[in-house]
Amino acid sequence: MRRTLAAGLTLLTVTALATPTTAAAEEAASGKGRGMAALTGFAFLPAQTFVPGSEPSGAALGTTPVNGVTPPFADQPVQGFSGLVRNSDGTFDAISDNGYGTKANSADFLLRIHRIAPDFAKNTVDVLGGITLTDPNGHIPFPLTRPDRVITGADIDIESVTRGADGTYWMGDEFGPYLLHFDRAGRLLAPPVPLPGVRAPENPAGSPNLGGSKGFEGLTLSPDGKTLNALLEGTVAGDAPGTLRLNEFDVAGNAFTGKTWRYRLEDPNFAIGDAIAVDANRLLVIERDSAQGADALVKRVYLADKRDRDRDGVLDKTMVADLLNLANPKRLGGHADPFRFPFVTIEDVTILDDRTIAVLNDNNFPSSSGRTPGRPDDNEFITVRLAENLHADPRVLRRR
Repeated sequence: MRRTLAAGLTLLTVTALATPTTAAAEEAASGKGRGMAALTGFAFLPAQTFVPGSEPSGAALGTTPVNGVTPPFADQPVQGFSGLVRNSDGTFDAISDNGYGTKANSADFLLRIHRIAPDFAKNTVDVLGGITLTDPNGHIPFPLTRPDRVITGADIDIESVTRGADGTYWMGDEFGPYLLHFDRAGRLLAPPVPLPGVRAPENPAGSPNLGGSKGFEGLTLSPDGKTLNALLEGTVAGDAPGTLRLNEFDVAGNAFTGKTWRYRLEDPNFAIGDAIAVDANRLLVIERDSAQGADALVKRVYLADKRDRDRDGVLDKTMVADLLNLANPKRLGGHADPFRFPFVTIEDVTILDDRTIAVLNDNNFPSSSGRTPGRPDDNEFITVRLAENLHADPRVLRRR
C-alpha cells in the first residue's frame, strides 16, 4: 500500500445519519429564496496521508480491504477533520474525532491536533505538525486505554473545538457528553465537565437519554470570550423530535449556566456538523443528511439566530450556502460548475472574512467514498463566498 507521509498529526469522526425526506430534498433542489454561494478555493489532503514514524493503527478493522485500502496501518492516519480553528498566519488547527467510528475499534488511534496549511494555488494541504492529547495529571476519572495516559479514540470522542484568548483549547466530546479543556501542549487541564441531565450510552454514569455519537458536535466561543455555546448533535429523550439543545457554558466558572436554546433540524433524520459564532446572537451551523455521492441531497450552512424573533421556541434559520450547489465558473480543482460537496459527514466551518467561510469534510478514513465510489475520500478544504455579508462581530473576524 502506498502511503503519503506528512509532517503532521491526527484525529477523526464517524456519524450515521438518515435519508432525507422527499419534501426536504425538493426544497434543497429548488434554490428558493436564497442567493447562490460560490466556490472560491479548493485544496485537498490525500486520504492516505500518515504521521511519519508514528504508532500502528487500525488493528481492530481487520484485514479486509475497505474502498481499496487494506488495514491495519503502519502509522497513524491524518484523517477525518471534525473541528477547525483559524490561526493568524494563514494556518489552521484541525482535530479529528475518535478514530474509526466506535470505542471498540479505536483503541490504537491517538487523539491529536493537526496544524494544516491549505495552498489554494496548488490545490494542496500541507500538514505542518501538531500535538497529541494527554491526561498526565489524571483528570479523567475513568480508566484510560493506555497507562501512559495518552488519550485514544476508545477513551474520548472529540467532535468540536474552539480556542480561548490564552491559547488553550476547549473541545466537545460525544461519549459523555463532556467539555474538555487542554493547554497549548495538548495536556488536559481539568476534569471533563459533563452536561447536567444528559448522558450518552458510553457515559459511565449510565441511564443514557441521548443517542450514541450524538454529543457535542458544535462548539464555539462567544466574541467576548466569556462563554461557550455547545450544540448537541442528537435530540435528548423527551425533547421534540429533531430539536437539538444549544447549551451555554461559563468559561471563568468552568460550568454550564443552565441556559439553553433549541435548534430545529429540517428533518429529524438529519444532523448538524459544526457551529461557529457570528456575533453574540448568531451562529453558522452545518446541517446534513446521511447520504454521499450522487445520493446526497441536503448539505447546507444555515445562519441561526438565538433571538427567535418569530417566537416559535427555536432558533431562526436562514440558509446561506447549499454545499451541493456552489457556483464554480472557474471550475476550481477540476470540478464541475456547479460544485458539489457530497460527503456523508461535513464537520468543519469557520469564518475567514465577512463574506467568506471555510468548510472541510470528515473523510471517515477509510470508510467514506462520496467523491469517487470505491475510493476513500480525501480531506477536502474549500472556501465559499456567500451571497451576502454576515455583518459579523469584528472580534470574530480578527485573526488570533
